[in-house]
Amino acid sequence: MNRKEAVALLKKHVKTDRIYRHSLAVEAAMIAYAKKFGEDENRWGMLGLLHDIDFEEYPEVHPAKAPELLADTDFDPIFIDTILSHGLNPDVPRDLMERKALHAVDEMASFVIAVALMRPTKLEGLKAKSVKKKMKDKAFARAVNREELINSMEEMNIEFADHIDTIVSGLKEHEAMLQAEGTSLLG
Repeated sequence: MNRKEAVALLKKHVKTDRIYRHSLAVEAAMIAYAKKFGEDENRWGMLGLLHDIDFEEYPEVHPAKAPELLADTDFDPIFIDTILSHGLNPDVPRDLMERKALHAVDEMASFVIAVALMRPTKLEGLKAKSVKKKMKDKAFARAVNREELINSMEEMNIEFADHIDTIVSGLKEHEAMLQAEGTSLLG
């Protein structure tokens, strides 16, 4: 499956702009980590893009319906299991780096976007200290579990500043591509 087909499949199941943009942000962060670790950028990007494919239609069992929605694709069982592993109570252990990365960037990519939207320069010049400051502000993005953001990053043995820099770099690079396609992570 190529990216264009994956986007079409995602849009078949994801109707809200919020979840679609979140999926694009996680795609960007996953590609950045694939580059960092020398992994398959297409595969990791697809994991990010499709990780919430069942979220809107089946929020009460997410991500358990993803395998059904991806059944007619050419994705291998390990890919499907990686998507299953990103939930808070996964049935699949996070024993592969792609699984740890997907879990670690899932909410953090959107948190970084939320921080960027508060800044006049958006992603440009965004540093880890600004993200850390917003993490301490419990009124900002209050639904985000800060402890989970930190724990998932630590499972990867990545320092906070490195994690944020990797995500921001990926988001900036992806934003340029998305703008050329006529969309944006930043609204």
